[in-house]
Amino acid sequence: MRHSNKIIKVSFVLSLFATLLSAEWFDNGNFYQIYPRSFKDSDGDGVGDLKGIKSKLQYVKDLGIDGVWLSPIMKSPMYDFGYDISDYRDIHGEYGTLSDFDDLVAECKRIGIHLILDFVPNHSSHEHEWFKKSERNESGFEDFYIWRNPKIDEVSNTPVPPTNWLSVFRYSAWRWSELRQQMHMFQDKQPDLNYRNPQVVAEMKAILIYWLEKGVSGFRIDAIPALFEKVEADGSFQDEPRSYNTDCDAHDHCYLKNIYTEDQPETYDMVYQWRKLVDDYSKANNVEGKILMVESAAPIELNMKYYGNSSMEGAHFPFNFDLLLKLTKNSSATDYKTLIEEWLTKMPEGHMANWEQQLRIKEKLVMENVPISWEDTIDPLACNSPKEELDIRSRDPVRTPFPWDDSKNAGFSTGNKTWLPVGDKYKTVNVKAQEEATNSHLKIFRKLTAIRKETRFKNGTYDGHISNNGNIYSYKRQNGNDFAIIILNFGSTDEIVNLSGIYSNITSHLKVYTSSLESGFKDG
Repeated sequence: MRHSNKIIKVSFVLSLFATLLSAEWFDNGNFYQIYPRSFKDSDGDGVGDLKGIKSKLQYVKDLGIDGVWLSPIMKSPMYDFGYDISDYRDIHGEYGTLSDFDDLVAECKRIGIHLILDFVPNHSSHEHEWFKKSERNESGFEDFYIWRNPKIDEVSNTPVPPTNWLSVFRYSAWRWSELRQQMHMFQDKQPDLNYRNPQVVAEMKAILIYWLEKGVSGFRIDAIPALFEKVEADGSFQDEPRSYNTDCDAHDHCYLKNIYTEDQPETYDMVYQWRKLVDDYSKANNVEGKILMVESAAPIELNMKYYGNSSMEGAHFPFNFDLLLKLTKNSSATDYKTLIEEWLTKMPEGHMANWEQQLRIKEKLVMENVPISWEDTIDPLACNSPKEELDIRSRDPVRTPFPWDDSKNAGFSTGNKTWLPVGDKYKTVNVKAQEEATNSHLKIFRKLTAIRKETRFKNGTYDGHISNNGNIYSYKRQNGNDFAIIILNFGSTDEIVNLSGIYSNITSHLKVYTSSLESGFKDG
């Protein structure tokens, strides 16, 4: 087995390796993330849409996928490409209509795949009717969003932010409103909702019910750590202390320790309330369970709280970004094993585990990020950053259109221009090419998802080891007499692994179920 240090992109796929003691549909499930703008364009306008997704659902199903998670599809001015919602009960026009959504739900049910929506509760678009009313200080909406009086600069006699809080998009997290003569939180076009207002809580719960009624199977909750801010007894906010993170300049969100703007106790309680809501809905309507997953990049001790407490269930799982954030191309097998086992050890019994990580495999066999020039960059996070940091800031390269085949625009669109370029390698790097190859990453992925779904390995024990001078991380999943061994080579050379020297009761009659394309092994 060989291991390439080239970091590549597997577009729109997030496999969440899950094991539950309950018997829900998502037990041991495989999930596939679709970025709607970039998956499949049905009408030639260069932007992916719901009809395009519907036309390719069988492909997703054949991958061994149980649930499809759509990045935001609700109505939006698209300043942040759907993460700025102007109507939580409608579909963004470029993607289609509510009728198109109903058709998509029906098709998902027909072929046996579950539809999960991205829910963005922390903030709305500045074009949302709630914000317009709040900015006008209309009755019932006065404190729908986070508003505070500014400080006054003694030299210029102009309003300045009430705290030093920084936005995840860089610069101050406060924006001045001439109309209201106050400042609101987060971004000028993405104002922060006030979850200390019971009306906001009630509205968001009603929105979740609305989409459950339309047939969705659950939600992925976006940016959950920022839901609440710490408020002092007198109603004021405090400045946050410096983080002294040498990777951050004075405008970066990470320049400060976000101890007052993230991971507040009320955030966990809100997640518990949402879990109760989806569970109660399922029971009241006698339908299968609904899944709730939250996007959190919190330290592991805080992340574990999202699972719930002794009296209430929380999310089915919080996203685990440790492998992505704490490891590099130079990380060792031991580094991976340590982080994986830390999560497994600290996770409450009977809950889902998951890991998100970019894959490192031979470049010609899977999609790469498509380079986007500074002039063509449209991601607001990158546009607010220094030009020299484009490569590490921009999300555009991972959002480029999906390459289905070697035809015009990679088979993504019949239009003359796509919203982001398809890249110059789609002629050889596409789904059709991998389908026609004797073996390919796509075919390996299908085999791996299939074995994960086998009930004989469900809830099996885990036994992990490091061998071959620290190059090999292997682990054994066993349930009764059935077992599978996964072997990962993190070194730069071929390795011979003596499994009988690592695991007991290993015979010579082992079958290679599937292997990497560079290993030289043949399946079977």
